[in-house]
Amino acid sequence: MEGDILGTLREVIDPKRIFFDESMKKHTTFRIGGNADVLVKPSSVTEIEAVLHWCSEQSVPYYIIGNGSNLLVGDEGIRGVVIQIGNDFGQIEIGEDQTIWVQAGCMLSKVANAALEHELTGMEFASGIPGTIGGAVMMNAGAYGGEIKDIIDCVTLLTPDGEIQILPQDQMEFGYRESIVSKRNYIVLEVKLRLSKGNRKQISAKMKELNEARRQKQPLEFPSAGSTFKRPEGFFAGKLIMDAGLAGYRIGDAQVSEKHCGFVINRGNATAKEIETLMNDVINRVEEMFQVTLEPEIRKIGEFL
Repeated sequence: MEGDILGTLREVIDPKRIFFDESMKKHTTFRIGGNADVLVKPSSVTEIEAVLHWCSEQSVPYYIIGNGSNLLVGDEGIRGVVIQIGNDFGQIEIGEDQTIWVQAGCMLSKVANAALEHELTGMEFASGIPGTIGGAVMMNAGAYGGEIKDIIDCVTLLTPDGEIQILPQDQMEFGYRESIVSKRNYIVLEVKLRLSKGNRKQISAKMKELNEARRQKQPLEFPSAGSTFKRPEGFFAGKLIMDAGLAGYRIGDAQVSEKHCGFVINRGNATAKEIETLMNDVINRVEEMFQVTLEPEIRKIGEFL
């Protein structure tokens, strides 16, 4: 595969942004996962399209990731091509009408800081989420009462058929931790946010307040993939897990955080198998005790033992 993909793509993509047998531990916030056959970091729509075209012609599977902040990669790695839409595809432009145009690989923290610099309010809730704007749109990321759908004007998407579409917010099919992107395997290319004029000091104070709350309540000192389970209707996943007596429950280096039971953490050398087994144990215990079925928020890709 190495010779084939380099020969095809090196005229389109700098070979320095094509990686072979790449450890996915370096590309997920869990710091877990085997090696990917190929990992590519495109810097333009043309490069993304070129990689997809090569994968289609060669019948090679591909996977889209951002910052890897909501991802569990199997210990046996990933067969095929990982397309990481990250910093190389993360430009920001500020509009004159309280809008921000952002490429999909831009980190939410960077967007929030750009909004602060231009005294635009609405992004504060997302300033501490360790993901990209593309990933946030895909799963309609939310925190502290805000959701990404609340500030979307429109989204530029690439369909599996190679068609580029620009959809307004009301056609994005946003729901709880889902969107048209996750439902139809679209790729987010660009996002236009619509914010409001605000006061710089108030925006900064709100960001600091929310980020301090995050530091106090979440186990940020350990690698994790954020909230492990979706919020069941009428309940809080973390409280159900705590009430089930699972605070601190551990398999190897995988552990239910004692600080916030909604998080599964990697204490150092956890494997994907340990995380997966622990999650299944939590789901089974909560269902047995409370007749509530927890649904993982984390996306699993790659080969598991």
